[in-house]
Amino acid sequence: MTKKKVHKPGSATIALNKRARHDYFIEEEIEAGLALQGWEVKSLRAGKANLGDSYVILRDGEAFLFGANFTPLSVASSHVVCDPTRTRKLLLNQRELDSLYGKINRDGHTVVALSLYWKNAWCKVKIGIAKGKKEHDKRDDIREREWKLDKARIMKHAGR
Repeated sequence: MTKKKVHKPGSATIALNKRARHDYFIEEEIEAGLALQGWEVKSLRAGKANLGDSYVILRDGEAFLFGANFTPLSVASSHVVCDPTRTRKLLLNQRELDSLYGKINRDGHTVVALSLYWKNAWCKVKIGIAKGKKEHDKRDDIREREWKLDKARIMKHAGR
């Protein structure tokens, strides 16, 4: 009888795009697969990915992740040319693609990458339909976050 595989503890999240939630209002989130090369999977397993300025472009009825940086490992194969910032195809159903096309044709909407994570053995990217924030919206968010911290601090000391 074969032994069951033991699940390794740890985070399934590979990379987060924290800047996206700061710069955009995220209206809807969608999970998509990624078409990757072998060296990219190895880099992701090592956690060497950056979604800093990445976004999704829709071209010829397909979606592509643009601007994501997967740093190649030094021990990766030498006969393969590694392009860390290549455009990667997103794996979505036709229905999901049609929905994306319809939603980003509205004024000021775009699609940004929010996070990169493992789901079982597959690498997935969470993309969000987003609308850009103005400067005053960003300041309001910061003010609200600081108020929540102050309120928690006051409530902690109020019970004494």
